[in-house]
Amino acid sequence: MLISSRRSKRRGLKAFPRSACSLIPVFLRVFWNCKPMSEEPKLSKVELLKESSHQLLGTLAEEIRNDKPEFTDDAATLLKHHGSYLQDDRDARKAKDADGKKLGKQYSCMVRTRIPGGRVTAAQFLAELDLCDKLANGTLRITSRQGFQLHGVLKGDLREAIRAINDTLLTTLAACGDVNRNVMACPAPFKTKVYEQMQALSQELAEHFKPRTRAYYELWLKDEHGEEVDTSEFKPVEEPIYGARYLPRKFKMGIALPEDNCVDLYTQDLGLMAIVENGSIVGYNVLAGGGMGRTPSAEKTFPALAHRIAYVTADQVVAVSEAVVKVQRDFGNREDRKVARLKYLIADWGVPKFKAMVEQYYGKGLPDPHPADVTGVEDHIGWYEQGDGKLFLGINIENGRIKDEGSLRIKTGLRVLLQRFGMNTRLTPLQSIILCDIEPKDKAEINRIMAEHGMKGADELSLIRRYSIACPAFPTCGLSITESERALPGIIDELDVAVARLGMQSDKIAVHMTGCPNGCARPYTPDIGLVGKAVGKYTMFLGGNPEGTRLGFIYKDMVPAEDIVPTLIPLLTAYKADRKGTESFGDFCARKGQGALEAYAA
Repeated sequence: MLISSRRSKRRGLKAFPRSACSLIPVFLRVFWNCKPMSEEPKLSKVELLKESSHQLLGTLAEEIRNDKPEFTDDAATLLKHHGSYLQDDRDARKAKDADGKKLGKQYSCMVRTRIPGGRVTAAQFLAELDLCDKLANGTLRITSRQGFQLHGVLKGDLREAIRAINDTLLTTLAACGDVNRNVMACPAPFKTKVYEQMQALSQELAEHFKPRTRAYYELWLKDEHGEEVDTSEFKPVEEPIYGARYLPRKFKMGIALPEDNCVDLYTQDLGLMAIVENGSIVGYNVLAGGGMGRTPSAEKTFPALAHRIAYVTADQVVAVSEAVVKVQRDFGNREDRKVARLKYLIADWGVPKFKAMVEQYYGKGLPDPHPADVTGVEDHIGWYEQGDGKLFLGINIENGRIKDEGSLRIKTGLRVLLQRFGMNTRLTPLQSIILCDIEPKDKAEINRIMAEHGMKGADELSLIRRYSIACPAFPTCGLSITESERALPGIIDELDVAVARLGMQSDKIAVHMTGCPNGCARPYTPDIGLVGKAVGKYTMFLGGNPEGTRLGFIYKDMVPAEDIVPTLIPLLTAYKADRKGTESFGDFCARKGQGALEAYAA
């Protein structure tokens, strides 16, 4: 808390007069029953590691040069802040050498590129495709947060991969770790002031909240030959937002419009809903405290929707966002990482107290939110007029995996398109891609190239497929319990048959699947959420919606993968017969409730 101007400066806060500061802790403790600041909080091992790491450097300099295929646990924890996770291929764990001895864990790294607003040039996209062939497993993945991921990068190739990404003017810094991660924004490239303002804000916020540490440059970019970093000569810089320990846990931001909540504002730590007047964004509703992750064995954890906190004008939004982050920095739980996200702080304090603290850090009061709220969502798939005489094309990439497999040759097809036409691209929150700035005369040729490579247009895909996403899960994610990305396509194939039989191909039904409860594909808010519970078995959530404004409820637990579609068919059939007006499948499930749905199933 603001106990002295010396401590305030150390934490990156504006210094208050000493007389004023002496009263603030007393007032807050009396009013909110806060603990005295003399009681130093107990810190988790990760907090102590970050604090003593020379601003996220740790032992990484030595470890990226040794002969071991893996990093130590501490180094792997710090590595996340540089945009990479240490992983191993579970499919290869049982592989044997020539003598029949099991090889054990086969280590590699996932490398994530941070791409604010999903904006990628043709050259940057092609460079990532080259990297996936040269240093990774031959595939490139679009994430549910509008970034890129390379999988299967060996430790010895990690520096080359990160350096190559930076050479394209992208970065992996802060794509993971206890910092603000990729700033999401509606990717639609409409040439209007509103859409351009949202994209501009995503770039501004990403730059503003980028860690200032020099460790990233020293480790990955300093010289071609990778000379060892001398920790004794490493000079820390000021981290005015993050401080010595950075944030208690990851922090996520997103920007969208009420009529198109494609970034799932209510699942973000900080959601900014644009308020438009006379064709321009005049301000934002600030939403705080969303988050999808939970731990099944810990009842204290839960998914949560963000709360509507305040309305801020366009010129206030960066400063207020900083205040929100700093409140989480100073009061988020640093003892127990399971409950360290902002959602738990707000659940503990309540919205009024949280808002009051944000106002204090910001320096003045904030009005209540604007009445506007989420009304719709779009996937941006198909052909659209940009508004400047050119077109854009949204292409569905199932589960975000760019690869060639059988007659579907997405990777080759995208290479041809990007090399021939050189268009800018955008990555979408539903793990797909938008090709921008297309001349109308090229539309027929682009359609021909897509068809030649087995890539389907919007009218060839059901909405249930277009609105489905999955996390990677097996075989590489260390947290996964079961399959997700490799399981969902088959489930959607079966659902496609079911919805076609019911004549519901044009019904917007969202299916999100994860291989564990951590929620990377936002499975707790769509119409149908499938969350890995055991190998081959899932918890089925129903009653959310494609707009992401309602949490689903557990309809059935431990559903075998092969029973998912048979479990859903009677419910979809009942929805077809009994829905009211234009209500969505999730609305129908929420209205009917658990008991009625079970009766339909019986």
